[in-house]
Amino acid sequence: MTPSARSPSGALRLAKALPVVLLPHCLWRLPFGVNFQMGTVDPAAPPFPWWGPAYIVGLSVLTEALALLTMGLVSSWGEVFPRWVPFLGGRRVPPLAAVIPATLGGLGLVALWDPMPLAWFGLLGFHEAAFTNGWWKLLARVCVSPVMLWGPIVLTLTYAYYKRRRPV
Repeated sequence: MTPSARSPSGALRLAKALPVVLLPHCLWRLPFGVNFQMGTVDPAAPPFPWWGPAYIVGLSVLTEALALLTMGLVSSWGEVFPRWVPFLGGRRVPPLAAVIPATLGGLGLVALWDPMPLAWFGLLGFHEAAFTNGWWKLLARVCVSPVMLWGPIVLTLTYAYYKRRRPV
């Protein structure tokens, strides 16, 4: 993952930090994969499915993989298709081929995660899960809150990529 010669160092640091920012959320999720509820209370919860562990682990791995994928917005491999890609190998990546999906993904992440504070305060019909005590609630918020940065970080890196790759 070599940085692009023109990538701002702040963007490179931000892209490298993203997987670490998302790690507490991924680790918080893992105990649910073995049906440990981390202090949550939901009497109406359905029984734990047999495929639950694979789903939870897969979701955490996918989250980290997508976070690592943002390195393409600051690295040379995000500017030129790898040689092994049929028909496109070695050619330049059209900037909009990266900017459009990254922008849509960043906006989707903002829509998905950034309403969390509304749930904390019970605003606009959003509700937070019930917890057995305040310590579990605090731990959940500390572990899950950093995910609210995911969308804004992707959008920031996308804008830096666009500025660097736009036609002059």
